[in-house]
Amino acid sequence: MQNAKDLAAKLKEKKGFELKMLIGLDGFVDEIVHPVDKRQDFETFTRIKTIKEFGERISKAAGLSTNIEMVTVQTKLGGNGPILSNALLEYGVKLTYAGALGLPEIHPVFRPMAEKAVQVYSLCDAGHTDACEFEDGKVLLGKHAGLGNLTWDVCKKGMGGPEGIAKMINESHLFGMENWTMMPRMSEIWQGIIDEVFPLLHNKQQQLFPQAGGLPQKNEKPFAFFDLADPEKRTKSDIMQAMRLIGKFEEKFRTILGLNEKEVCEIATVLGINISRSQHEDLGELVMAVYNALGIYCLVVHPVRSACCAIGGEYFFTEGPYCQKPKLTTGAGDNFNAGFCLAQTLGLDPLSSLTLGVSTSGYYVRNAKSPTFDQVINFAENWGNGGET
Repeated sequence: MQNAKDLAAKLKEKKGFELKMLIGLDGFVDEIVHPVDKRQDFETFTRIKTIKEFGERISKAAGLSTNIEMVTVQTKLGGNGPILSNALLEYGVKLTYAGALGLPEIHPVFRPMAEKAVQVYSLCDAGHTDACEFEDGKVLLGKHAGLGNLTWDVCKKGMGGPEGIAKMINESHLFGMENWTMMPRMSEIWQGIIDEVFPLLHNKQQQLFPQAGGLPQKNEKPFAFFDLADPEKRTKSDIMQAMRLIGKFEEKFRTILGLNEKEVCEIATVLGINISRSQHEDLGELVMAVYNALGIYCLVVHPVRSACCAIGGEYFFTEGPYCQKPKLTTGAGDNFNAGFCLAQTLGLDPLSSLTLGVSTSGYYVRNAKSPTFDQVINFAENWGNGGET
């Protein structure tokens, strides 16, 4: 892959960068679990390998009952915002996090992230997810009760009011508010930011840091990144409102919306865009239609085997370093987003941004952890040269 080789060369020129980001608002304690198919003894079992097999097991119990054992493989920090932030911190970003990390104290799974961050604001209790991992995907079983306590008033009280929030955004190259679907008050929070924080923001990005690692010295608007996180359960009117609010962020930011393949189809349906069979097979036309309807800086989409985006009225695509038997898939999309957002804030072109995204997620699913900057350079070099990734 020539674009992977090109990416590695470009990243080497960016070493020593200084970037500052503000991310929120969700937070989950994730238990990665394997559903048991057959148990040989107390320590040995075979897992249910696919979602199809899992669904068939459940369907057979209709009218009866069944018992499916879940074996916890790992307990880790979860949520789109924390996983995105953890990956950015590994890359060396100076990051502030605000969100659902636990009250009255931060939950232990978030403490390593909190120790690496510049500042952390824990605003309410975290949610909990049982992430059932399969070879062909995952099923996330969530408990979100405490997340409804995170309101705009709670954000203002916990983060220094509109003035404090504006100060943090003004000092950041990228601002992200993740997981709209599972945060029931997120639209209210976005509206509060538009009404009360926007008047306090600089019209253009200030030059916060001296030039480092080839960081472009352009007086441009900062980035705002949004990830809906599977909006299927939300109503059409809720989704339309969210799309309108995201569009309003374009006034102060270069707005990026990140979606997976399922999500872009759902958003297209809500927007009244017809999806043909060919568009399911080749997303280019569909992505451009949704992008044009939203009127934002960038729409980026990450299917399992590839990635694409629309920026400046143009469409870009790359294959990914597909992994047939990943160690961990929960969080792969957030790691892709971390790589893509980092590349954009470093001033890289759209194809290189996509390539850093798939390289970041490719490393993550193979190693069950996010890469450092040097590790992703080595990964991209190996991939580009046809070697083992």
